[in-house]
Amino acid sequence: MTAVKRDTYTPETLLTVAVRVFNERGYDGTSMEHLSKAAGISKSSIYHHVAGKEELLRRAVSRALDGLFGILDEPGAARGRAIERVEYVTRRTVEVLMAEVPYVTLLLRVRGNTKTERWALERRREFDQRVSDLLKAAAADGDLRADVDIRLATRLLFGMVNSLVEWYRPHPDDGADRDQVAETVVRLAFDGLRTSP
Repeated sequence: MTAVKRDTYTPETLLTVAVRVFNERGYDGTSMEHLSKAAGISKSSIYHHVAGKEELLRRAVSRALDGLFGILDEPGAARGRAIERVEYVTRRTVEVLMAEVPYVTLLLRVRGNTKTERWALERRREFDQRVSDLLKAAAADGDLRADVDIRLATRLLFGMVNSLVEWYRPHPDDGADRDQVAETVVRLAFDGLRTSP
């Protein structure tokens, strides 16, 4: 009697596989067949968990976006001088990115070819705008150098933070390393942007 192979995947473990495949092949270059092979289950088993590929994409980018937007609701992002709030948001953004590298990587790679991708891009722009508004408020408070264009500073700040997905690889016991990376990003960015004390 041969054993019947049972689907041991959960929606969460299937999502992990899908994100890996999307990041390797690109979302457009990934078929349900690719996902099926990577998961080692039939396509019908995948459809048991999700409606299709785009639902997996939405769940994945939602995880990254929820992490980022959650930062904006934290007390450190909501209270205090704008400069302290934007530094807090920057530090926490780095921490979320490092904790969710595959999901944030996927979020940063969406191009707007599907309804879900367009939604994700719009949410990213909204997050970026909220951080940009904090930088503008810090400049209005006189805490940022007047000779630095805020729009350019915002782009450079996000460029530095987002570049972490290209080289940062998490390790199980790297809590101290994560703290050091986050603190270094904040120091490099804001020591150059702050007005002299």
